[in-house]
Amino acid sequence: MKPLLLIDADYIVYKCTAAAEEDFDFGDDVIVVCSRFSEAYEMVLRDLSNIANDLGIYDNSLLFFSSSTNFRKKISSTYKGSRTRKKPCGYRRVINKLKEDFPVHVYDDLEADDALGIYATKFPGNIIVSPDKDLRQIPGDLYNLREPVEEIKADDALRWFYIQTMAGDMTDGYSGIPTVGVKRADAILEKNGCSWDTVLNAFLEKGLTEEDALMNARLAKILTKDDYVNGRLKLWNPPNASDRADVGATVQDESD
Repeated sequence: MKPLLLIDADYIVYKCTAAAEEDFDFGDDVIVVCSRFSEAYEMVLRDLSNIANDLGIYDNSLLFFSSSTNFRKKISSTYKGSRTRKKPCGYRRVINKLKEDFPVHVYDDLEADDALGIYATKFPGNIIVSPDKDLRQIPGDLYNLREPVEEIKADDALRWFYIQTMAGDMTDGYSGIPTVGVKRADAILEKNGCSWDTVLNAFLEKGLTEEDALMNARLAKILTKDDYVNGRLKLWNPPNASDRADVGATVQDESD
């Protein structure tokens, strides 16, 4: 039985609808942005077809989209706060059409990355398709649209989560540890061991707090099936911690 392709469709739709936009300058301080829906939708279908051709897997795809709300904004009001640009013309219409033509998954309060992580760990053996480096936190097969399919081992997935916690991601609005980037974070784990204690000590050594470390971890963490039980989100806590916080997200499966 061929694996399912679990596709980060947020990325594809945004890219294609942005490419289909065209500016019309009418002078007198009036510029109108327009788009042809048919052109944008055709671009999306072409991208989906190219993915199927690359992997030799046809008519076996699930599309994942982000919810309009995001639980991480409840953790930090600055999360993705710099992303103020509106969606390209036709973005919502293209998604609505895809919901008619493909099986689509949306989880309330979650990003597409989280929905992918939950599904991929609940139903292993499928292939995540996304260029997003965050998905390297999820064990299993990953196709990043540029290189051959890569198997992400569980140990490597955990290591990447700890690296992202320390390095932060300024485009997503969380800073990690000042002066610590990906290479430095990896070196810290190599020297002191790949554990939460190592991550926490790195924060404390820079004058930050345990609360800072935990907040960055929760913002960085891509959810798995263990973080989402019976349709409810459980915020990540360090290993052996008890009473994981529950923010009560529910699942909305929009498969046709």
